[in-house]
Amino acid sequence: MASTVDWYYHRKGCVTCKKMDDLLATLEITAREVVSATKNRLGFPEALELLDQVTKVIASKGTKPVQVDLKKNPMTEDEVRRLLIGPTGNLRAPTIRKGKTLFVGFHADTFTAALAGK
Repeated sequence: MASTVDWYYHRKGCVTCKKMDDLLATLEITAREVVSATKNRLGFPEALELLDQVTKVIASKGTKPVQVDLKKNPMTEDEVRRLLIGPTGNLRAPTIRKGKTLFVGFHADTFTAALAGK
């Protein structure tokens, strides 16, 4: 059962992005739009624009994913920088938008369930 995500931001050669690629392939998920993080560096303003398109963020930084319901708890600038922006000042890769949910980083168990719609 093939499925799609709306938008996929990744960097070629990135270990975490490779894990996401493998997960998407396993789940038979393709992306409608793929953006190279190497060629198109997206910064803080673009991260805010992405947040305007979603109502939920699932971000993994380290071993524990963080879920934010933007309707109930809009993110502060500090939270956006902590969860969505990497050390270079750009949007972290991989980042996926599926419907009204933004996935940032990689956490196999959490992302598998959410991307597969379970």
